[in-house]
Amino acid sequence: MDKKIKIIFIIILIIVIILLSIFIEKENNVIETSSDIVSNKKIEWGVKRNKEHNQPDVGKDRRKLLEENNGICLGSKDEKTIYLTFDEGYEAGFTSKILEILKENEVKATFFITAHYLNTNEELVKQMIEEGHIVGNHTVNHKSMPSLAEEEMKSEVMDLHTAIYQKFGYEMKYIRPPKGEFSERSLKYTNNLGYKTVMWSFAYEDWDENNQPNEEKAKEKILENLHNGEIMLLHGNSKTNTDILDEVIKKSKEMGYSFKSLDEFE
Repeated sequence: MDKKIKIIFIIILIIVIILLSIFIEKENNVIETSSDIVSNKKIEWGVKRNKEHNQPDVGKDRRKLLEENNGICLGSKDEKTIYLTFDEGYEAGFTSKILEILKENEVKATFFITAHYLNTNEELVKQMIEEGHIVGNHTVNHKSMPSLAEEEMKSEVMDLHTAIYQKFGYEMKYIRPPKGEFSERSLKYTNNLGYKTVMWSFAYEDWDENNQPNEEKAKEKILENLHNGEIMLLHGNSKTNTDILDEVIKKSKEMGYSFKSLDEFE
Protein backbone atom coordinates (compact mmCIF):
# COMPACT_ATOMS: atom_id res chain seq x y z
CA MET A 1 0.00 0.00 0.00
CA ASP A 2 2.79 2.35 0.87
CA LYS A 3 4.46 1.52 -2.41
CA LYS A 4 1.29 2.36 -4.35
CA ILE A 5 0.95 5.67 -2.50
CA LYS A 6 4.56 6.49 -3.27
CA ILE A 7 4.01 5.76 -6.99
CA ILE A 8 0.85 7.88 -7.06
CA PHE A 9 2.70 10.69 -5.29
CA ILE A 10 5.52 10.55 -7.85
CA ILE A 11 3.04 10.59 -10.73
CA ILE A 12 1.22 13.60 -9.23
CA LEU A 13 4.55 15.35 -8.69
CA ILE A 14 5.55 14.73 -12.31
CA ILE A 15 2.20 16.06 -13.51
CA VAL A 16 2.57 19.16 -11.31
CA ILE A 17 6.09 19.77 -12.67
CA ILE A 18 4.88 19.40 -16.26
CA LEU A 19 1.94 21.76 -15.69
CA LEU A 20 4.19 24.25 -13.95
CA SER A 21 6.64 24.15 -16.86
CA ILE A 22 3.82 24.75 -19.33
CA PHE A 23 2.55 27.67 -17.23
CA ILE A 24 6.02 29.25 -17.00
CA GLU A 25 6.54 28.85 -20.74
CA LYS A 26 3.22 30.54 -21.43
CA GLU A 27 4.11 33.37 -19.09
CA ASN A 28 7.41 33.84 -20.89
CA ASN A 29 5.65 33.88 -24.22
CA VAL A 30 3.28 36.56 -22.97
CA ILE A 31 6.21 38.66 -21.82
CA GLU A 32 7.94 38.23 -25.14
CA THR A 33 4.78 39.03 -27.02
CA SER A 34 4.19 42.12 -24.89
CA SER A 35 7.68 43.43 -25.58
CA ASP A 36 7.17 42.83 -29.28
CA ILE A 37 3.98 44.93 -29.29
CA VAL A 38 6.08 48.10 -29.00
CA SER A 39 9.07 47.58 -31.25
CA ASN A 40 12.34 49.42 -30.79
CA LYS A 41 13.53 48.59 -34.28
CA LYS A 42 15.33 51.62 -35.70
CA ILE A 43 13.54 53.25 -38.62
CA GLU A 44 15.48 55.60 -40.88
CA TRP A 45 13.36 58.25 -42.57
CA GLY A 46 13.64 58.63 -46.31
CA VAL A 47 11.71 60.15 -49.21
CA LYS A 48 11.30 58.98 -52.80
CA ARG A 49 10.65 62.05 -54.91
CA ASN A 50 7.96 62.19 -57.58
CA LYS A 51 7.85 64.31 -60.72
CA GLU A 52 5.42 67.05 -61.74
CA HIS A 53 5.04 68.35 -58.17
CA ASN A 54 3.24 65.24 -56.94
CA GLN A 55 3.60 64.31 -53.30
CA PRO A 56 6.60 62.03 -52.70
CA ASP A 57 6.51 58.47 -51.45
CA VAL A 58 7.54 58.48 -47.78
CA GLY A 59 6.77 54.80 -47.24
CA LYS A 60 3.24 53.62 -46.46
CA ASP A 61 4.14 51.67 -43.31
CA ARG A 62 6.45 54.36 -41.93
CA ARG A 63 3.86 57.06 -42.47
CA LYS A 64 1.13 54.94 -40.88
CA LEU A 65 3.27 54.28 -37.79
CA LEU A 66 4.20 57.96 -37.54
CA GLU A 67 0.62 59.20 -37.82
CA GLU A 68 -0.69 56.57 -35.39
CA ASN A 69 1.60 58.19 -32.83
CA ASN A 70 0.60 61.81 -33.43
CA GLY A 71 3.37 62.48 -35.94
CA ILE A 72 3.29 64.29 -39.28
CA CYS A 73 5.28 64.25 -42.52
CA LEU A 74 2.90 65.48 -45.23
CA GLY A 75 -0.01 67.89 -45.27
CA SER A 76 -3.11 67.94 -47.45
CA LYS A 77 -2.61 66.78 -51.02
CA ASP A 78 -5.26 69.30 -52.07
CA GLU A 79 -3.61 72.45 -50.67
CA LYS A 80 -0.62 74.23 -52.21
CA THR A 81 0.93 74.71 -48.80
CA ILE A 82 4.55 74.57 -47.65
CA TYR A 83 5.64 74.21 -44.03
CA LEU A 84 9.19 75.52 -43.82
CA THR A 85 11.48 73.99 -41.18
CA PHE A 86 15.16 74.37 -40.29
CA ASP A 87 17.38 72.00 -38.32
CA GLU A 88 19.84 73.95 -36.15
CA GLY A 89 22.40 71.80 -34.35
CA TYR A 90 24.84 74.68 -34.16
CA GLU A 91 25.22 78.20 -35.52
CA ALA A 92 27.40 78.84 -38.57
CA GLY A 93 26.68 82.54 -38.89
CA PHE A 94 23.66 82.43 -41.20
CA THR A 95 20.57 82.42 -38.99
CA SER A 96 20.36 86.20 -38.57
CA LYS A 97 20.16 86.54 -42.36
CA ILE A 98 17.61 83.71 -42.57
CA LEU A 99 15.43 85.46 -39.98
CA GLU A 100 15.74 88.72 -41.91
CA ILE A 101 14.62 87.05 -45.14
CA LEU A 102 11.69 85.35 -43.43
CA LYS A 103 10.57 88.65 -41.93
CA GLU A 104 10.79 90.47 -45.27
CA ASN A 105 8.71 87.75 -46.94
CA GLU A 106 6.24 87.39 -44.05
CA VAL A 107 6.96 83.68 -43.64
CA LYS A 108 6.87 81.84 -40.33
CA ALA A 109 9.16 78.83 -39.97
CA THR A 110 10.03 76.20 -37.39
CA PHE A 111 13.58 75.94 -36.03
CA PHE A 112 14.52 72.60 -34.45
CA ILE A 113 17.37 73.33 -32.05
CA THR A 114 19.69 71.39 -29.75
CA ALA A 115 20.86 72.33 -26.26
CA HIS A 116 24.21 73.41 -27.72
CA TYR A 117 22.41 75.85 -29.98
CA LEU A 118 20.43 77.30 -27.09
CA ASN A 119 23.49 77.61 -24.86
CA THR A 120 25.58 79.37 -27.50
CA ASN A 121 22.93 81.43 -29.31
CA GLU A 122 20.35 82.43 -26.75
CA GLU A 123 19.67 85.81 -28.40
CA LEU A 124 18.88 84.17 -31.75
CA VAL A 125 16.46 81.74 -30.07
CA LYS A 126 14.83 84.68 -28.33
CA GLN A 127 14.51 86.44 -31.69
CA MET A 128 12.90 83.37 -33.26
CA ILE A 129 10.25 83.34 -30.56
CA GLU A 130 9.66 87.09 -30.54
CA GLU A 131 9.21 87.16 -34.33
CA GLY A 132 6.53 84.47 -34.20
CA HIS A 133 8.48 81.45 -35.36
CA ILE A 134 8.18 78.03 -33.73
CA VAL A 135 11.12 76.63 -31.80
CA GLY A 136 11.15 72.83 -31.90
CA ASN A 137 13.03 70.22 -29.91
CA HIS A 138 15.99 68.52 -31.59
CA THR A 139 17.11 67.05 -28.22
CA VAL A 140 20.00 67.92 -25.93
CA ASN A 141 22.83 65.96 -27.59
CA HIS A 142 21.45 64.92 -31.00
CA LYS A 143 21.54 61.18 -30.23
CA SER A 144 19.61 58.55 -32.17
CA MET A 145 16.38 58.02 -30.22
CA PRO A 146 16.11 54.21 -30.55
CA SER A 147 19.55 53.84 -28.94
CA LEU A 148 18.38 55.48 -25.69
CA ALA A 149 16.85 53.94 -22.58
CA GLU A 150 13.61 55.63 -21.53
CA GLU A 151 15.19 57.70 -18.75
CA GLU A 152 17.89 58.97 -21.09
CA MET A 153 15.28 59.70 -23.76
CA LYS A 154 13.29 61.69 -21.25
CA SER A 155 16.38 63.65 -20.24
CA GLU A 156 17.33 64.35 -23.87
CA VAL A 157 13.88 65.81 -24.54
CA MET A 158 12.76 67.34 -21.27
CA ASP A 159 16.05 68.92 -20.16
CA LEU A 160 15.94 71.09 -23.29
CA HIS A 161 12.21 71.63 -22.86
CA THR A 162 12.76 72.87 -19.30
CA ALA A 163 15.70 75.10 -20.26
CA ILE A 164 13.69 76.85 -22.98
CA TYR A 165 10.75 77.33 -20.64
CA GLN A 166 12.90 78.73 -17.85
CA LYS A 167 14.64 81.20 -20.17
CA PHE A 168 11.68 82.38 -22.24
CA GLY A 169 8.47 81.02 -20.72
CA TYR A 170 8.08 79.17 -24.04
CA GLU A 171 6.71 75.64 -24.15
CA MET A 172 7.92 73.50 -27.03
CA LYS A 173 5.54 70.94 -28.54
CA TYR A 174 7.17 69.72 -31.77
CA ILE A 175 10.13 67.36 -31.98
CA ARG A 176 12.32 66.23 -34.85
CA PRO A 177 14.23 63.01 -34.07
CA PRO A 178 17.98 63.45 -34.56
CA LYS A 179 19.41 61.87 -37.72
CA GLY A 180 15.86 61.14 -38.90
CA GLU A 181 15.85 57.96 -36.79
CA PHE A 182 13.02 56.71 -34.61
CA SER A 183 11.24 53.55 -33.50
CA GLU A 184 7.71 52.72 -32.50
CA ARG A 185 8.88 52.87 -28.88
CA SER A 186 10.49 56.31 -29.24
CA LEU A 187 7.44 57.70 -31.06
CA LYS A 188 5.11 56.50 -28.34
CA TYR A 189 7.39 57.75 -25.59
CA THR A 190 7.82 61.28 -26.97
CA ASN A 191 4.11 61.42 -27.72
CA ASN A 192 3.46 60.60 -24.06
CA LEU A 193 5.76 63.50 -23.16
CA GLY A 194 3.37 65.77 -25.06
CA TYR A 195 5.35 66.07 -28.31
CA LYS A 196 4.27 65.82 -31.94
CA THR A 197 6.98 64.26 -34.11
CA VAL A 198 7.67 66.22 -37.31
CA MET A 199 9.45 64.47 -40.18
CA TRP A 200 9.71 65.90 -43.70
CA SER A 201 8.70 65.36 -47.31
CA PHE A 202 11.63 67.22 -48.85
CA ALA A 203 15.29 67.50 -47.90
CA TYR A 204 18.54 67.53 -49.81
CA GLU A 205 22.31 67.40 -49.24
CA ASP A 206 22.78 70.85 -47.72
CA TRP A 207 24.30 70.18 -44.28
CA ASP A 208 28.02 69.91 -45.03
CA GLU A 209 29.53 73.38 -44.71
CA ASN A 210 32.68 72.27 -46.51
CA ASN A 211 30.80 70.83 -49.47
CA GLN A 212 27.95 73.20 -50.18
CA PRO A 213 25.72 72.54 -53.19
CA ASN A 214 25.81 74.82 -56.21
CA GLU A 215 23.28 77.61 -55.73
CA GLU A 216 21.56 77.29 -59.10
CA LYS A 217 21.32 73.51 -58.87
CA ALA A 218 20.05 73.70 -55.29
CA LYS A 219 17.42 76.25 -56.21
CA GLU A 220 16.35 74.12 -59.18
CA LYS A 221 16.10 70.99 -57.02
CA ILE A 222 14.00 72.72 -54.37
CA LEU A 223 11.62 74.36 -56.83
CA GLU A 224 11.22 71.28 -59.04
CA ASN A 225 10.19 69.23 -56.02
CA LEU A 226 7.63 71.59 -54.52
CA HIS A 227 4.42 69.73 -53.72
CA ASN A 228 1.15 70.17 -51.86
CA GLY A 229 1.39 69.81 -48.10
CA GLU A 230 5.18 69.88 -48.20
CA ILE A 231 7.19 69.86 -44.99
CA MET A 232 10.47 71.31 -46.24
CA LEU A 233 13.66 70.60 -44.30
CA LEU A 234 16.61 72.94 -44.75
CA HIS A 235 19.71 73.19 -42.57
CA GLY A 236 20.46 76.56 -41.04
CA ASN A 237 24.22 76.07 -41.27
CA SER A 238 24.05 76.12 -45.08
CA LYS A 239 25.42 79.17 -46.93
CA THR A 240 23.71 77.99 -50.09
CA ASN A 241 20.32 77.87 -48.38
CA THR A 242 20.83 81.35 -46.98
CA ASP A 243 21.84 82.81 -50.35
CA ILE A 244 18.92 81.29 -52.29
CA LEU A 245 16.19 81.44 -49.62
CA ASP A 246 14.71 84.78 -50.68
CA GLU A 247 14.36 83.73 -54.30
CA VAL A 248 13.04 80.27 -53.36
CA ILE A 249 10.29 81.83 -51.24
CA LYS A 250 9.35 84.36 -53.92
CA LYS A 251 9.36 81.78 -56.75
CA SER A 252 7.30 79.36 -54.65
CA LYS A 253 4.69 82.04 -54.08
CA GLU A 254 4.68 82.88 -57.81
CA MET A 255 3.95 79.19 -58.45
CA GLY A 256 0.86 79.47 -56.25
CA TYR A 257 2.24 78.02 -53.01
CA SER A 258 1.66 79.61 -49.63
CA PHE A 259 3.81 79.21 -46.52
CA LYS A 260 2.12 78.22 -43.27
CA SER A 261 3.23 77.57 -39.71
CA LEU A 262 3.11 74.05 -38.29
CA ASP A 263 0.44 75.41 -35.94
CA GLU A 264 -1.76 75.71 -39.05
CA PHE A 265 -0.99 72.19 -40.27
CA GLU A 266 -3.75 70.40 -42.13
